[in-house]
Amino acid sequence: MSLGWLIVLAIIVIVVVFLALTYNRLVTLRQRVKEAFSDIDVQLKRRHDLIPNLVETVKGYAAHERGVFDEVTQARAGAIAAGAQGPQQRAAAEDMLTGALRSLFAVAEAYPQLQAVQEYKDLSENLRDTEDKIQFARRFYNGQVRDYNTALQTFPTVVLAGAMGFTSSEYFEVEAPSDREVPKVSFTPSA
Repeated sequence: MSLGWLIVLAIIVIVVVFLALTYNRLVTLRQRVKEAFSDIDVQLKRRHDLIPNLVETVKGYAAHERGVFDEVTQARAGAIAAGAQGPQQRAAAEDMLTGALRSLFAVAEAYPQLQAVQEYKDLSENLRDTEDKIQFARRFYNGQVRDYNTALQTFPTVVLAGAMGFTSSEYFEVEAPSDREVPKVSFTPSA
């Protein structure tokens, strides 16, 4: 075998190894995105399971607030139905549910006797804990999406990614404009 053939063979081996490493890196990043999204899914399921119990507890004290209960129930059903859709649609449905839950908690605040019920306290605490976990899972997912999308868009991977069947992923973003607003705080000087 001549030196020329050895050089060609070495170049082919280097290219094959580079392609294999690039492919494996992209597969790993894509799997991390899927795993992170499944973490969001688990927390959202937990949230969806807590809501009916919370609604029933509040209903016992505020039976005349039927519209709020219907809104929460419909928003929950919409969020569950959005489970098979992509991150953007799912985030929009979850934002609607969050708004409905705010209304429910506003109703609950009007009933001090409800605030003293242990079941309500436990459900509220579990829901707050779940909301915190959802926020963490969203941030983790979006970080994984960022890393994956960055890998897809950097050279030389950008040249190969499309040919290997890799496409970018969507972020799980807040859609409600009210969630993006900065709260207004005013201080009154004391005399």
